[in-house]
Amino acid sequence: MNEESVAQGRIAALLAGWRAEQTEFLAALVKTPSDNPPGDCAPHAEVAAAHLAAMGFAVERHIVPQDTVSAYGMKSATNLVIRETFGQGGPTIALNAHGDVVPPGQGWTTDPYGAEIRDGWMYGRGVAVSKSDFATYAYALRALKESGIGFNGAVELHFTYDEEAGGAIGPEWLIKQGISKPDFAISAGFSYAITTAHNGCLHLEVECIGKSAHAARPETGYDALHAATDILSALYALRKTFAQTRSRVPGIDHPTLTIGLIEGGINTNVVPDNVKFRIDRRIIPDESPEGVEHDLIEFIRRAAESHPTIRVRTRRIILARPFVPLPGQEKLVAALQSAARGVLGEEIAPVGSPLYTDARHYSAAGIPTVLYGAGPRSMLEANAHRADERVRLDDVFKATQVVALALASLLAP
Repeated sequence: MNEESVAQGRIAALLAGWRAEQTEFLAALVKTPSDNPPGDCAPHAEVAAAHLAAMGFAVERHIVPQDTVSAYGMKSATNLVIRETFGQGGPTIALNAHGDVVPPGQGWTTDPYGAEIRDGWMYGRGVAVSKSDFATYAYALRALKESGIGFNGAVELHFTYDEEAGGAIGPEWLIKQGISKPDFAISAGFSYAITTAHNGCLHLEVECIGKSAHAARPETGYDALHAATDILSALYALRKTFAQTRSRVPGIDHPTLTIGLIEGGINTNVVPDNVKFRIDRRIIPDESPEGVEHDLIEFIRRAAESHPTIRVRTRRIILARPFVPLPGQEKLVAALQSAARGVLGEEIAPVGSPLYTDARHYSAAGIPTVLYGAGPRSMLEANAHRADERVRLDDVFKATQVVALALASLLAP
C-alpha cells in the first residue's frame, strides 16, 4: 500500500468516526436563525465559533464596524477566520461558506429552524445554502489536522455573513482589510459538479415620482403607478428577448430579469404619488456589467417618456461582477475531480452556474477559485431559497471526504 493510499484511509476513518458529531454541528447551525434581512448575524457567528473552538480550532472573530454593517442594510456581522499552518513552502487555501440565509417564506412542511431529518435528508433554512459547508470545510480541515500526515502550506476557513447582501463585508472585506490573501479559494457549492464560472447580478431600484390627488379628481394628480405599470410592461417584453443571447459557458443559458419587489401608494382613494420596484438582472460572463447597467437605465428612461409629468429615478443596489476562470483554477479542478472519482465513483465536471456567489470576490482579487461543497445535484433538488430546503446527509459526508482528500493532494510535500 503506497503512502497516498495510507493517507486516504486515515482521513476516511477519521471522518467516518465523526459523522454523528458533524450532523449535530450542522443541526445547531440550522437551529440558530440568521435571516438576512434583517441581517442580525453576530449571534449565529458566536454559536458557530463555540462549536469550532470545541473541535480544537483557534477561532478569530473579525467584527465588522457598525457603520459599515448599517451601510449594507444589516444589523450585525462577525466574520470567523481559522488558520491551520502545516509545513513550510506550500500554498494557502481558503475555504469560504456563508452563514446568512434568506428568510424562510411560506409553504414549509417542517420547522424551518428544526433541522428535522427525514429519509436521510436534513431540512431547514440554510441547510444547503450554505451552512452545510461550515460542516464540510471544518471537518475536512480537522481530518487533515488530526491525521498526523505531513503537509506543506496552510488552510484557512472563512465563515462570513453577508452573501445574501452582496458579500462586500464578508470575503471582500477580509481581503481588503489585509486579514487574508490566500493563494487559492474554494467556495460553498454542490457535490456533483465543480463550478468554475457564474453569472453576475445587477439589483436596480426604480422610483416613479408623481403627485397625489383625490380619487374623485384623478386628473389633478400625476399617477406614479400608471407610469410604473407601463415601465414594468416594457421590462417584461424586454425579458422575452433575452433567450436570444446565449452564453458560451456550459451550464449558463442566457441573461434573466426579475422584478422581485414593489411598493407604493397612499390609500385606495388617492392617486399614488410614489412607486418603487426592484429589478434583479442576471449578467452572464459574456456581458459587460457596466454595459448592462447603462443599457437597462436607458431602456427605463425611454419607457417612461410617455409620462412626462412623472420623474423616474434609478439607484444601484448591487452590481456583482460575473465570476470567470483564472489561471491556476485548473489545479483545484484536477484535485477535486481526482478525489471525487474515488469517493463518489463518478466523474464530476467543471460547469458554470446562473447563481452569483461570494466566489467572485476571491476571483476579483486575483485568487484562483472554484465552488465545491456539500449541496445536492442542483438548486432544485436542494429547494434552495424555497420552502423545505434540504441536504442529503450522505452528500455532506462524501463532500467532506472529497474536500479533505483534495486538500491533502494540493498540500502534499
